[in-house]
Order: sequence, then C-alpha cells, then structure tokens
Amino acid sequence: MAMVAADALPDRLQRLLTPVVTEAGADLETVEVTPAGRRRVLRVVVDRDGGIDLDGVADLSHVVAEALDTSDVMGGQPYVLEVTSPGTDRPLTEPRHWRRAVGRLVKVDLADGSTRTARVRTAGEDAADLDGGLVRYSEVRRARIEVEFSRVDPAEAPTPEEEREIADEVQSLQGEED
Repeated sequence: MAMVAADALPDRLQRLLTPVVTEAGADLETVEVTPAGRRRVLRVVVDRDGGIDLDGVADLSHVVAEALDTSDVMGGQPYVLEVTSPGTDRPLTEPRHWRRAVGRLVKVDLADGSTRTARVRTAGEDAADLDGGLVRYSEVRRARIEVEFSRVDPAEAPTPEEEREIADEVQSLQGEED
C-alpha cells in the first residue's frame, strides 16, 4: 500500500470521488481527513438539487465505500468513513449553493463591509436576486443560510414560470450594470 502525504490526500480523494458521486447524481462538496486516535475519519460531504435525504446519503455511502475499497488512496492505515449532507450553516460559496438556497433567508457580508439579511429570490451563475436587490457573488465576503423557526410556507414560493420571469429580470439587470 502506498503512503500518501497528508496534504495531498484530500486532493487525491477529490479526484477519485468526484466522478463517482457525480455519476450517482450528487455533488461532492468537501472531503476532510482528520486523525482520531489510531484511525482517521474521512468525512465526505455530498448534496444535490432539492436536497439529499437519509436514503440518498446511505446510497452514496455505499458508492463511496466501493470506490475507496478498489483504490489504495487511503493507504494501509484504518479509517472511518462518514458520508453526510452539508448543514444549514454551510457557507454559500458556489452558484449551486445559492440555487439551492432559493426561498431561504440568508445573511450576506459584502466586501464593502455592509451586511444584508434577505430572502434569495433566484440565483444565477454570477449573482443572486435577493429581496431588496441583486448581489454579485464577486462582492460577497461571506454568506450563510439563516435558520428560521417559522419558515415561509413552500406553497407561497414562486411557480416555475414565475422563477423564469424573475431569472429573466435578473439577467436584464445584470446587462444594465455591465
């Protein structure tokens, strides 16, 4: 079994697991390896549009375990595999994170030092339309979903047609700012 430098291991795991998780219909969000006594804990965080339930996590756990079993990427040292979904406190760092947060309340710290808390109406590749205006991802220093104990009823969420209209509006606003 080949020994892997600790700093190269997450990159090797990403390269091994990304296509496997993608093939199973999900996104590989992060891979973390942490020491735990004589073992290591390999935490694989996965998600998909519409969220991922426990059955989906279990299915992905089997797929990931199979890929790891047929590879020597973890070397000979024992490890514990944890496959999980991201928590609500996960930072919104990719357009897909913003897309999955449509309808949710977010707190956004902007590069200019200001902070906004607003609901995500739509999300595109370069910007999100929040209640109160457009936010370009390049202007975001940090963004997270706010936990709501009395969340808006999904029946009040926009219909797919309304979402398309809003997305068109966002695109036209982006064109005006360029």
